[in-house]
Amino acid sequence: MPDLTPQRGLAEHPVRRPVVVAGASAGIGADIARAFGAGGYPVALGARRVERCEQVAAEICAAGGAAHAFELDVSDSASVTAFGKAVVDALGEIEVLIANAGLMTPGRVHDTSPDHLAAVLDTNVVGVQRLVTTFVPAMVARRRGDVVLISSDVVDQPRPLIGAYVSSKWAAEGLIRTLQMELEGTGVRASIVRPGPTATEISTGWDMDEAVEVVKLGKKFGSLRHYGWLHPSSVAQTVAHVVGAPRGTHLALVHVTPEAPIVEDRT
Repeated sequence: MPDLTPQRGLAEHPVRRPVVVAGASAGIGADIARAFGAGGYPVALGARRVERCEQVAAEICAAGGAAHAFELDVSDSASVTAFGKAVVDALGEIEVLIANAGLMTPGRVHDTSPDHLAAVLDTNVVGVQRLVTTFVPAMVARRRGDVVLISSDVVDQPRPLIGAYVSSKWAAEGLIRTLQMELEGTGVRASIVRPGPTATEISTGWDMDEAVEVVKLGKKFGSLRHYGWLHPSSVAQTVAHVVGAPRGTHLALVHVTPEAPIVEDRT
């Protein structure tokens, strides 16, 4: 696991780095919160399932870390504003923003209603921008901070039956790539972590036949070369590495892929 000791800033004294994890109730987000909590960072966990965030926060505190849970719906501007005020009141100014909240449901593009597509884009793209406008201006004013978007390998390897999700991740990366240029020279870094297939709860509620069809078509079109899957903690360790990079270093895009299962007989 990368060293999560809070990095020194431009001065010679250690900098306290409170972290916000949006979409922290399970999977990648929950493991990101655990990783930073274990590393001594104060962590604010946010999600609609706030009771799940409270469980993770309690786990972090029991292990000696500092964590607080707050209700957060990134598709609701009022919720994001209230969340921003609550976390700053509890932890102080935020140094690290992890945008992990996301929505993915199956459906062919020509069968997907425009309203459903708009809802996915509102959560996965506009939700990211809501978080950015809430936390980044203060980072710019302090000349220090990190923003990390949790994207997906569907950006460079689109898969059938999840067109709304694919579109949203393309758009979210476009937003952050633009932000990277706009933040250049401010001391604030914006990074993209692009995981491959990961064992999470994002497809919870899918019909089993739909899930099987998505995997089958992924294999057909070459976006799934094998059936290896990442564990959420592996993605969390990558995010920790990105944020823990020394000042003056910017890991702009990190693509994380699962290792293929070991094949004993290579003949």
